[in-house]
Amino acid sequence: MEPFRLHILGCGSALPTTRHMPSMQVVECRGKLFMVDCGEGAQLQLRRSRLSFEKLGHVFISHLHGDHCFGIIGMISTFALLGRHATLHVHAPAPLEPMLQAQLDLFFNYDMGYQVEFHPIDTRRQQVIFEDHSVSVESIPLDHRMPCAGFLFREKPTLPHIRREMIDMYGIPVSQINNIKAGQGYTLDDGTVIPHEQLVTPADKPRAYAYCSDTRYMPGLHKMIQGIDTLYHESTYADDKQDGAEKYYHSTARQAATVARDAKVGKLLLGHFSARYTDEQILLDQAREIFENTFLTNEMQVFDV
Repeated sequence: MEPFRLHILGCGSALPTTRHMPSMQVVECRGKLFMVDCGEGAQLQLRRSRLSFEKLGHVFISHLHGDHCFGIIGMISTFALLGRHATLHVHAPAPLEPMLQAQLDLFFNYDMGYQVEFHPIDTRRQQVIFEDHSVSVESIPLDHRMPCAGFLFREKPTLPHIRREMIDMYGIPVSQINNIKAGQGYTLDDGTVIPHEQLVTPADKPRAYAYCSDTRYMPGLHKMIQGIDTLYHESTYADDKQDGAEKYYHSTARQAATVARDAKVGKLLLGHFSARYTDEQILLDQAREIFENTFLTNEMQVFDV
C-alpha cells in the first residue's frame, strides 16, 4: 500500500507562541504533496520536514485570516530562488486572488521561472475542487467569522493485487498482468480458464482524510465526513471557554470529539490550540471522554491516514 500520510508543519492559532507555528500541513498521497493552509514560515517548515519542494503541486487555503495564508508569498519566492519550473496551483476563496496577484506584481517584476495558477473556492458548497487519477479533494463548508472551507482528501480506488504464486504456478506473462487486474481471467494453453477471482486478492480500501479548521461546532458536519479514516478538527478551547468558542466561531476539544464520534471516523487529530494553554493535555483529556482514539498534533509529527 502506497503511503498516505499527514505532515504537521504548524498547529497553532492566530496568536503567536513559542510552542507552535501557525496552521500548515502537507498531505502526502501516492507520491504527491498537497499543502493545506500556509501560515508564516511555511518554506522554513517545509525545509525542516525534508519534504520535496518540487513534489508540492497544490496549496489549499481554508480562509483569509493571516495565520492560514501569510506564508504563501514567502514560499512562492523560495520556490523561484530554487529554480522551480512546475506550475503551483493555489486553491482559495476568491478574494485572495487580487491580493496575491498584487504581491506577485510588486515583488516579481521578472520571470519567476514558473507559473502560479489560482483556483477560486466556493466556501458555501461541498464539491470536488481537484482530482486526478489517484486522489480527489472536496471542499467542506465551515462556520467561521469569514468564508471558510475545510478539505476532504479521498484516495481513488486501486486495482486488485495479482497473487505471486498464481503467476509462478501458471506461468502468466507480464503482458497479461494488467488485464487480469482489470477483471479478466487467464486462459491456459489447453483452453482451461482460470477465473479472475482465483488470481487476485482484493484491492486496498481507499483511505480518506478531512481537515476542518476554524469553525464553530456544526451539528451536521459529521454527515459530510462520515466514515473517513482520519479527521483533523480545530480544538482552540477547553470546556471553560465554550462561550468564547461560540463568540469567536471556534470549537472546543469536546465539540471536535463529538464530530468525530458522530462521523464514526478512525482517529481524531486536535490542533489550532489557543496560546492560553501551556499544556494541551486538558484538551486531549476532554476530547477522549467523548472519542477515545484522539491525539494532539505537534510540529514535525507525521500521521498515517
